[in-house]
Amino acid sequence: MSKKLGFRKALETRLKKSQVAAKKKAISIFTAMSVAHVDDEELTPGEVRNIEKALPRGDIYTGQWCDNLPHGDGKFLWTDGCMYVGEWYKGKMTGKGKFSWPSGATYEGEFKSGFMDGKGTYTGCSGDTYKGSWVMNFKQGEGAHSFSSGDRYEGEWRRGLPDGQGRYQWKNGNHYMGQWRNGLMHGNGTMIWRNGNRYDGTWEDGFPRGNGNFKWPDGSLYVGIWTKDGKDQNGTYYPAGSPSENLDWDPQQVFLEDLKDAKICTGENVSILPSQKMPNWSAMAKRSEGRQRRMVDRKSKNLSYGSDITDVSTAGEGDSKVQDVVVRNPNPENSDIRQSRPQFKKIMKKQGQTISKGHKHYDLMLNLQLGIRHSVGRPGPVVSLDLRPSAFDPKEKVWTKFPPEGSKHTPPHQSCDFRWKDYCPLVFRTLRKLFNVDAADYMLSICGNDALRELSSPGKSGMFFYLTNDDRYMIKTMKKAEVKVLIRMLPAYYNHVRSFQNTLVTKFFGLHCVKLTGTSQKKVRFVIMENLFCTHYAIHRRFDLKGSSHGRTSSKPESEVDPTTTLKDLDLNYIFRLQKLWFQEFCRQVDRDCDFLEQERIMDYSLLIGFHFREVSSPCGSDVPTPTGNQDPLTEDAPRLSQASKDQFPSDQWSSVRLGTNMPARAEKTVRKSDSDSQLVGEPTGVFYDVILFFGIIDILQDYDITKKLEHAYKSMQYDPTSISAVDPKQYSKRFRDFIFKVFVEDT
Repeated sequence: MSKKLGFRKALETRLKKSQVAAKKKAISIFTAMSVAHVDDEELTPGEVRNIEKALPRGDIYTGQWCDNLPHGDGKFLWTDGCMYVGEWYKGKMTGKGKFSWPSGATYEGEFKSGFMDGKGTYTGCSGDTYKGSWVMNFKQGEGAHSFSSGDRYEGEWRRGLPDGQGRYQWKNGNHYMGQWRNGLMHGNGTMIWRNGNRYDGTWEDGFPRGNGNFKWPDGSLYVGIWTKDGKDQNGTYYPAGSPSENLDWDPQQVFLEDLKDAKICTGENVSILPSQKMPNWSAMAKRSEGRQRRMVDRKSKNLSYGSDITDVSTAGEGDSKVQDVVVRNPNPENSDIRQSRPQFKKIMKKQGQTISKGHKHYDLMLNLQLGIRHSVGRPGPVVSLDLRPSAFDPKEKVWTKFPPEGSKHTPPHQSCDFRWKDYCPLVFRTLRKLFNVDAADYMLSICGNDALRELSSPGKSGMFFYLTNDDRYMIKTMKKAEVKVLIRMLPAYYNHVRSFQNTLVTKFFGLHCVKLTGTSQKKVRFVIMENLFCTHYAIHRRFDLKGSSHGRTSSKPESEVDPTTTLKDLDLNYIFRLQKLWFQEFCRQVDRDCDFLEQERIMDYSLLIGFHFREVSSPCGSDVPTPTGNQDPLTEDAPRLSQASKDQFPSDQWSSVRLGTNMPARAEKTVRKSDSDSQLVGEPTGVFYDVILFFGIIDILQDYDITKKLEHAYKSMQYDPTSISAVDPKQYSKRFRDFIFKVFVEDT
């Protein structure tokens, strides 16, 4: 009996010691390390307290705290030396604040959801200073930048570059006033040199191009057409003095001498953006909960020694206190082990079936790759963006024979004998240049060692889709009628995409045909275009939206919907909130693109949207249903990049933000009141998610031909004429815009 009592006392002593040790180690993201003006009791929901908190990676937060998140005024110090002092809202830098970098650079101004957004001043470590408007970390709107070199730009900005009206003053006294695009002088503008020389006219990519006048201080004048290479250059020189003066002045002197020192400063790069430093509070909470569960399991196992001590758990309060401390304060040493593990649950599986030997379309793929390699690799004239009308002639096509044994211009191959056709080759070569597609990369993507992938099911039209292995390009087989439409509208399409660099319409890179020789004489026509969803992010949901309701729902039951399923209008359960300037640009560009398609008598196009959920929980920190109803897009079956993985290529992601690509936004969940087709856009619920958006206008090759007119007449007798897809292009354009401007709204 005495042995049993002695064992019991020893066990109680051991439990008390473990209780004291656990209290000393107690560090959790839910309980403060040291608390100013706050007792150790649990905070009630909605209660704001001042705290000092040490986070698992060594970062420190001091300030106001509410619902397990920074909320109010606070200071966050990162271990790498970065620091933010200012206002917080629900765990995100929002309001006025100051962010400092270890280099000495600072930004002081307005923040929104962690982004430099609003009015603010950035002072670089080298002496650069920018004061003006910001949108999601980019200089955008009105602003002035004083460079460390002594130069200064004042005017409009777009995505971090001078774009619009602006004035650039060089340190040496030269200055330019006029239009800019992508950080270069582009459009109408005036350049005045310190010696009094002056150029008034049009510019392209930083140089005079087109009509322009050059004037000297003595009154001499040159009027003409300007080109950098001098090929199409011509004009007239008017001397100020007697006609006997030299009339052979060469305008190339402006390019070679006068503009030699007119370099545009780019400014210093920000080493890391404040939005990239934002802690992932939801992930930290999950890690903490996981540690708590493991510690509880471990303690419960340690207490199960055997039948001789089964009554120890009811001996007193010490046991419950030990468990209480363990639950609230997990061992922080486990945190480092957890963080070092890979964050991928599964290797991301690529969409589609690889076309390997034995596939029914294997020979077609080989033919396509041989043809592309021949077309793109063939020497051609120097590409100029100013194309002659003859380049768009429908008869402008090139046939090439590809015998298996090879020829003077083609290599031997293992496929069947075929002929290859290039439609308007010069136009598409120029389009690739306009879209900044490198010829070598283009050939490597399509014709490299990796095979193409065929999407599992062809579209409604019966045409097949193929993806390159790097996901950059999509190849679609075409009907003859679609080829005719594209060639017919090619001049207008070229002018449109050249005029509006932010256009949302599909980017086309090549139009070709493979004709098999022999008895079949089969022709396969196809177009190469941009893949909207080429991104490091996993696309969790995708929608194809037209603004019509008849038949516009997915054929799959909800239980079978996965991230590769393309949902339709009646499946839509979100609206997308864009920041003010992005929303204005979006509306302008949709109007421009719809006007273009309406003029070309095109209908039946749609807006393809894909988005990535940046985190599971709501930005407001409340527990909400998963973003897609019954199916959670962030399960193991839909792998995604962890925050740590995203940080490996932050500059890639944020520097590539443009309209329709890689756009941060907020998605608000909606609910339709009834199953009636009359309500395409549901009622907002107030539940928000941070998302990355990708979208563009696709299927732009269907004109309103006799087939569509008959379809409209037939379906109008059976259904509501406004609900069907086949309608007049003018009516289609109006309905499409009205619908899209309800799906995309300004974020207020």
